[in-house]
Amino acid sequence: MHNNVNKLTWAVAISAAAFASQVNAGGYQINEQSVSGQGYGHAGRSSNVNDATIVFGNPAGMSFLDRAQVTAGGTYLNVNSDIDNASATRNGVPIEGTSDGDMVPGTLVPFAFYAHPVNDRLAFGFGVYAPFGSKTDYEDGFIGRNLGNYTELTVMSAQPTVSYRFNDQWAIGAGVTYNRVDGELHRQVPHALGGEVDSRVEGDDEAWGYNLGIIYQPVPETTFGLTYRSKVSYTLEGDFRATANDNTLGNPPPFGIGAGQGDVVAQDDNASLDLTTPETVNFSVTQEMSDNLKLMAGLSWTRWSRFNEILVTGSEGDTITREQQDYSNAWAFAVGGEYQLNPQWVLRSGVTIDNTPTNDQFRSARIPSDDRRIFSIGAGWTPVEDLTLDFAYSYLTERGTQIDQERTDELIEGVPGVTSTYTADYKNEAHGFGAQLTYRF
Repeated sequence: MHNNVNKLTWAVAISAAAFASQVNAGGYQINEQSVSGQGYGHAGRSSNVNDATIVFGNPAGMSFLDRAQVTAGGTYLNVNSDIDNASATRNGVPIEGTSDGDMVPGTLVPFAFYAHPVNDRLAFGFGVYAPFGSKTDYEDGFIGRNLGNYTELTVMSAQPTVSYRFNDQWAIGAGVTYNRVDGELHRQVPHALGGEVDSRVEGDDEAWGYNLGIIYQPVPETTFGLTYRSKVSYTLEGDFRATANDNTLGNPPPFGIGAGQGDVVAQDDNASLDLTTPETVNFSVTQEMSDNLKLMAGLSWTRWSRFNEILVTGSEGDTITREQQDYSNAWAFAVGGEYQLNPQWVLRSGVTIDNTPTNDQFRSARIPSDDRRIFSIGAGWTPVEDLTLDFAYSYLTERGTQIDQERTDELIEGVPGVTSTYTADYKNEAHGFGAQLTYRF
């Protein structure tokens, strides 16, 4: 029982944790670290220096700021999901359940940055933000509960940063990131006696990474930016618990625990998993077309091919599960613009095409995402010289996708396992509402 239940739970845990790499970028990598950048679809993420959020976008850009400033804000994500044609079976027999959809709760993604130019060449900065995150929370009677009904993973990062400007054309920057990951996953595991085991796992870890940036400005009107963010490797250590109602398991329960009334703990243990969030590269260009108009274009590449398989080990170092994932490297493309209407107001808009790293064979009910298109608008208001308020709205629409999952669970040694299937059509969309404040010293 020990290895079998750990296998059931942690296979799901790693899948969700590694998938949990994107809420508004391909997969589940979070893009919400700048509301001013959100307004033009992050098209100029590495090249357009507006405020202290450049600490994340490109650390080299801090040396192009004229004075110290702090920027803080957040984006509220409202995700809507429609599920159609949902069906599930156990050993070929259809089961009943609901498929309400809208399983992603509304979420606020906050951030804060500080940038401090020391002189014309040297600058320091610091940022706190969420680079990765995911949450799906299906209703209690969800028809696909045997494949997964709750997933939550959050990564928070703190980044001290330094940049140096060699001359009017070239600047470099670097930052070190301290990252903390927390995850929780639930699944209702079926067994041969006809009931279900409530399988839950929690885990966390801390790890370090880094980022590098370059800015090249051949002429004052044209700026090129290139940013590299490193992979971060975690080993999540967590607690595992499986509980079941002994009335549904028979008497005695199949886990070797004496019968009683109500819920019984079928297993309480620990396990570990390795998780690596992938490195990313972003390149963008900003071109000043006139005193009032700037146009931007950018592309991002994420090395998802690192995620080739799931490998979970138990407390004794034994292999619990090994599953092929076969992710592909993913690209995102964006174009946008910024128009200075008057000294107080700037208007922004942008479009992003964001390709998913997943494939049809391994797409799951936990992260049922596909290729995305994101349309953004925004505005910045500077009522006084030292203060700017930025606002943005983004509409994200995904290509309709299908989930077709199957897995076999063997909870009791010597008893045939239960094969569960879940099939459904998903259509996802999201609305992002952002606001931030920048104060210059």
